[in-house]
Amino acid sequence: MIGNGAIYHNSGSSVAAPPTSNVINKRMYAMVPIVIEQTGRGERAYDIFSRLLKERIICIMGPIDDNIASLVIAQLLFLQSENTKKPIHMYINR
Repeated sequence: MIGNGAIYHNSGSSVAAPPTSNVINKRMYAMVPIVIEQTGRGERAYDIFSRLLKERIICIMGPIDDNIASLVIAQLLFLQSENTKKPIHMYINR
């Protein structure tokens, strides 16, 4: 998701894992945008990366290590299990 390569969501339905120890990465994650979605049941707030995953978009930013690779594989498997016919879009920014 983004410096060290991880995407993070505080609610437990994470897109990937929190960054390790880099202070710059911690600041970046503190500034992850929140988007508001209107539904028939009211408003729902998502961090931007969870919203992108809902749209079948995976973002990888930074170096890819074993941890990041495992998280991306988990995301791909999850999206495939939801719908084998819909495309999955992946954006990679090293």
